[in-house]
Amino acid sequence: MKQYLFLLLLTFTSVATPAQDTRMQLQQIEDELKPLAYSILNEDQFLDRFKADSAFTRGLVRALRMPHSFRYRFDSLITISQQYAPDSSFRIFTWQIQMEDMNHFRQKGAIQMRTHDGSLKLIPLFDASKFTEAPFDSVRTNQNWIGAVYYNIIQTSYNNRKYYTLFGYDENDARSSRKWMEVMTFDANGNPQFGGRYFNYREDDIKPKQPAFRFCLEYKKDANAKLNYDPELNMIVMAHLVSEEGDNKKKHTLVPYGTFEGFKWLGGKWVHQADITEVNPDGRVNPDQTRRKQ
Repeated sequence: MKQYLFLLLLTFTSVATPAQDTRMQLQQIEDELKPLAYSILNEDQFLDRFKADSAFTRGLVRALRMPHSFRYRFDSLITISQQYAPDSSFRIFTWQIQMEDMNHFRQKGAIQMRTHDGSLKLIPLFDASKFTEAPFDSVRTNQNWIGAVYYNIIQTSYNNRKYYTLFGYDENDARSSRKWMEVMTFDANGNPQFGGRYFNYREDDIKPKQPAFRFCLEYKKDANAKLNYDPELNMIVMAHLVSEEGDNKKKHTLVPYGTFEGFKWLGGKWVHQADITEVNPDGRVNPDQTRRKQ
């Protein structure tokens, strides 16, 4: 009798539950995606980067189609950014690929919504940066998204509506890099809306001209200008920039001066704060892993 109970217990403990089986399959797909994610950034030839990107995208969608995949974190994919909303209502995958001319980058991405039944609701993001000369001019959808590799999402509210502020990095070109900040909302049908009149500041040669539906810092390549939310200060902190050549209109010459300014959420807008003296000196705000190795 004891031997029978032991065999029965062994049988039950050795059979994987549906949740365990799904997780095992996701882990297997993640193992397949890991070398592809690395190759997207680091292959020398554009064709090889393009092939890796296509295979990675197909594999990621296959993984996300599995029930309750929203709960699974792809932690080993260090070259792919995945940012969860603070309320866990969605997460955003973003990454970048260096184009054939080696001087420009294009961002890729998708928003996975959390669903009650664990089914997949995935919203692809299509980078339209290359096709516009006015990236600050309007509210945009997933079809004409201004691409960025996101490194943070914060949530605010006003008049019982939720606002998600996205912080993203863009390698841009051979001379300058960009950091983007924009507010994302969802319309009545659950579709993302990128940007809006959420930034209150005086114009200068460094900040985007008003009206600006999103905010950008463009600066000298690898100068590492800070732009991120500081929870201790409860505000956005960004570096003061100055031109090495005395001409602030030349974005590729802008470098951090060592002092800071920022934005505070007031009345449903990010209101500019001219000088900030108490800053948590966290240095880098975007992971090196999301950038191509030189």
